[in-house]
Amino acid sequence: MEIKYLKLIKTIADEGSIANSSEKLFLTQSALSHQLKELEKQLGFKVFHRTRNKWKLTEEGTELYKLGNTILENINKSFQNIRQIRTGSTGNIKVSTECYSFYQGLPSFIQKMGLLYPEINVDLILEATQQPIPKILSNEIDIAIVSSKPENDSLTSIEIFEDEICAIMHKENKLNKLEFIDAKHFSDTHLIIHSFPLETVSVYEKFLKPNNITPTKITAVPLTEVALEMVNANFGILCMPKWALKSFKISNDLVYKKIGKNGLKRTHYLVVRKSDEGKKYINDFVMSFVGEFWGG
Repeated sequence: MEIKYLKLIKTIADEGSIANSSEKLFLTQSALSHQLKELEKQLGFKVFHRTRNKWKLTEEGTELYKLGNTILENINKSFQNIRQIRTGSTGNIKVSTECYSFYQGLPSFIQKMGLLYPEINVDLILEATQQPIPKILSNEIDIAIVSSKPENDSLTSIEIFEDEICAIMHKENKLNKLEFIDAKHFSDTHLIIHSFPLETVSVYEKFLKPNNITPTKITAVPLTEVALEMVNANFGILCMPKWALKSFKISNDLVYKKIGKNGLKRTHYLVVRKSDEGKKYINDFVMSFVGEFWGG
């Protein structure tokens, strides 16, 4: 049975007649009378006893009235719940990451978020790069993307994916002869990084520093295109994950080498404040982000 018929029965029963129901249902008396006759024809029984001044429900009509009330109440309650949920879906989210290379994939994801969740506004906070954890703790950003799980009881960390950092060099570089690049090989190497401080450079923090190795020369080149040109001229080596270079044209003269015998792997985490976990718009972002980036 269509919902309009349940509304029709309820309104006529509550108002006492079609005349009184016409305005509430935004239909003419003739249209309401036609709908009621059509319904009774489908059902095979009378819903109302008609008198000049009062329309009374039949026994069958009374049961339909009770059923209709229950269904309509549930529908209204559900829509109220949906409105409350949608209200919680609106919000502004400020995002940053400790690694500039991760910005390669974020704009396209934010564009998708804008289509799926137009009520969520996402901003990339570039000035918080390299120090997203202090910024999230001071409420300057809402979500941080890091490669080391922070030990703080007020934060929640969600594993996103694991990647591997490779050494990118010209094929004529002497290190290309090696099966993999060990820490000691960096001691007389020109290492090209995105920016200082060194503590924000994964290959240094996770591989060279634990082995007490500092390259002979370190140059910060903020533009990846320029860094690749320098490597292509055999001026040094660059250490990055392959996925971060997908949007760049890579010369055929460049090669990738494993760092360490087992490779230099790192796990990325999405970090949020525990106090924000109950916010629906935050959860919508987190679940979409994990779905987009899980597995790399």
